[in-house]
Amino acid sequence: MPEESVQTPTHKKDLWGHPRGLFVLFLTEMWERFSYYGMRAILVYYMVKHLMFDQGYASHIYGLYTGLVYLTPFFGGILADRAWGQRRTVVVGGVLMAIGHFLMAFESLFFPALGFLILGNGAFKPNISTQVGNLYPENDPRRDRAFSIFYVGINLGAFFSPLVCGTLGELYGWHWGFGAAGVGMVVGLTIYLSGRKWLAPDNLTTRARAGDTTPTRLSPDEKGRVAGLIAVGLVSVAFWAAFEQQGNTIALWGDANTDRRLLGWEFPASWFQSLNPAFVFLCTPLITTFWGRQSRADREPSAVTKMAIGCFLLACGFIVMIPAAMGYSADGMPVSSMWLVAFTLLVTLGELYLSPVGLSLVTKISPPRIVSMMMGTWFLASFLGNYGAGFLGAYWEVIPKHAYFLMIALIGFAAGVAILLIQRPLKRVMVEGKRYS
Repeated sequence: MPEESVQTPTHKKDLWGHPRGLFVLFLTEMWERFSYYGMRAILVYYMVKHLMFDQGYASHIYGLYTGLVYLTPFFGGILADRAWGQRRTVVVGGVLMAIGHFLMAFESLFFPALGFLILGNGAFKPNISTQVGNLYPENDPRRDRAFSIFYVGINLGAFFSPLVCGTLGELYGWHWGFGAAGVGMVVGLTIYLSGRKWLAPDNLTTRARAGDTTPTRLSPDEKGRVAGLIAVGLVSVAFWAAFEQQGNTIALWGDANTDRRLLGWEFPASWFQSLNPAFVFLCTPLITTFWGRQSRADREPSAVTKMAIGCFLLACGFIVMIPAAMGYSADGMPVSSMWLVAFTLLVTLGELYLSPVGLSLVTKISPPRIVSMMMGTWFLASFLGNYGAGFLGAYWEVIPKHAYFLMIALIGFAAGVAILLIQRPLKRVMVEGKRYS
């Protein structure tokens, strides 16, 4: 179907109070995240146990891969804003990622496979999120709730993927796990192509129809909003460097230092990575209800304050792991899995206070003609954070485990304090009552 024939969704076509396109994007992203997190759940184990990489080297590869996955969305956003449009760029990204997952079946193509996944994610990631915002007119109060729903979709995929891909990979063969991730990507792409009629027109198409003559240079007001987003993104780098330990050092802790016996059976360590997405869709209704009550009492924190709270909650999660590490070092016996459960709950609460809030903020205050690029800029923070996670992971075998967890906790607290310190100057460009909020 030509993009120009697609009509903007109307409220008459709403489903449960939201445009039908939201649920198309919900399911597409759910399956894409199934593929990404399914592959990520077994990546470190595959490198260490099958490819026989040193743990430090594997940690660096993990950090570089997960970092580049969040670097390329910046360029994917520019490509969509200026040349291809969001929808065409998403399709190209999905195809590249499917190829990458299936190439993981061949040891000799390990690094080319990672390259396909990195490039595909760069085209896919910023343009799916941008299309969620495009479904809603300016100042539509449903937009924040839409991103919360969308975020649940992300985490449904992330919840099931370690259970499916992790189990197949660890128990039946690594290539079965990677193959399942590839199938998930194909399913997501099929859903997206089937539901295109429910999506809003691309920004590029909309501007062309309207004969948009908006100057390419940013106005002073627009420059201020862009600078505000960049400032918050830079500080959130520390959050992601700590958060992404879940797929790296925390995965190693779950495998080697945690009692995984359940009714006499030892479950795969990759199952622990389903805890985070499970807590996301369990806690999201509670968090959004809590924010609603705060709003009615005129006490809801600003977006930036929520992000600071998220950093503090993240730090508390790593503090919980300190006594677990001290208990393990005292007798050398695996510790209870409940330590990881408590850790993941706190880290997830921190994520809910930072990640979906940031996604919504980008679509609300970015200049419309560069919104995909700005979404890519937001993901640059994840790039730097993921690379930082790999860099920090190199110390896992160098310093005592309790000292390592303390170090990561201090990084999280420092990020929260930094966000609070820059909050006041940001108010001039990031006030929720503005025309773009």
